[in-house]
Amino acid sequence: MLPIPLFNANPPNLIAGTVAHLRCSVRSPTHLHNLSHQSSIASTTKEIDKELLPLVRVYKDGSVERLEGSPHVPPSPDQDPETGVSSKDVTISQNPTVSARLYLPKLTTHHQKLPILVYFHGGGFCIESAFSFFSQRYLNRLVSQSQVVAVSVEYRLAPEHLLPAAYEDCWTALQWVTSHHKIGDEDSTDKEPWLSNHGDFRRLFIAGDSAGGNIAHNIAMRAGVESLNGGVKIFGAVLSHPAFWGSEPIGSESRDNHEKKYSNLVWEFVYPSAPGGMDDAMINPVGPGKPSLAKLGCSKLLVCVAEKDYELRERGVWYYNAVKESGFGGEVELFESEGGHAFHIYDPETENAKCLIKRLASFVN
Repeated sequence: MLPIPLFNANPPNLIAGTVAHLRCSVRSPTHLHNLSHQSSIASTTKEIDKELLPLVRVYKDGSVERLEGSPHVPPSPDQDPETGVSSKDVTISQNPTVSARLYLPKLTTHHQKLPILVYFHGGGFCIESAFSFFSQRYLNRLVSQSQVVAVSVEYRLAPEHLLPAAYEDCWTALQWVTSHHKIGDEDSTDKEPWLSNHGDFRRLFIAGDSAGGNIAHNIAMRAGVESLNGGVKIFGAVLSHPAFWGSEPIGSESRDNHEKKYSNLVWEFVYPSAPGGMDDAMINPVGPGKPSLAKLGCSKLLVCVAEKDYELRERGVWYYNAVKESGFGGEVELFESEGGHAFHIYDPETENAKCLIKRLASFVN
């Protein structure tokens, strides 16, 4: 039997990028039956404490059920047959647990130096993974076209690990990457050869989609006030469909039930103790009392938005304009595509997705 696509003609626009899960993910009928059956059993045998539908359910016994997200897939150490990109998994920290999937494109020489891209996946801070099918498929294509060494960070997820855990994990991963700068043979123990042999630390980039775009912004802000190992600087940052929000609507955002929008629900679920609530600088980086965006710790910035990203597009444009007006000393660009939220992750073979990936590749080269 052919797989059937999950499709919602008017899905909520999720901070996590789950719109694309609802619109584009493909499940077999058996899988759908089993998922429904398992959820039904769980709901009748365990008492629900809280839930963020359609993503996550938390039970009073402390167990967590993730209702969305693509399956984990193994890396391709012997090269992906379609793109020629090799990948492998590494442990960055044991306590807390932080790991990553590394990607290396086909090399023209054994000593070839390439830009480094540290990537943060989306998923509303509560689903998805650096090891997921969606991440692997997307990064194989991006790495092949961009010719970069990529480090896709596996950070801890809410609700088991509420924010700011993900921010701290991603900072730890970035510091681990930069620790490979200028290491000699005597210092090479436990170092990652793909980074030490092929990484060009003068061309260090960070990037993320949706929640990962939010993380990329916050990492860049931190890098503006804290040093990275070896004195390395972030050269560029890419924020694709970044998850920003606030307590008050802006621009063309609807004034109706603003406080009940899905972005509010997600933020309250993943960071209930945020000092500023929905106006905390982590989720709402523009406004009185917020750190100046002129302090972004990178030399250039690319903000990508999607025309039909109805809940987050306005925030991305607003952020781009705020950076331009902040006195930020680097270059800042805005790139808009047709399509919905995170469309390039969930359907990278469309012409619009190929165009966006091509734009990202040109930004890092």
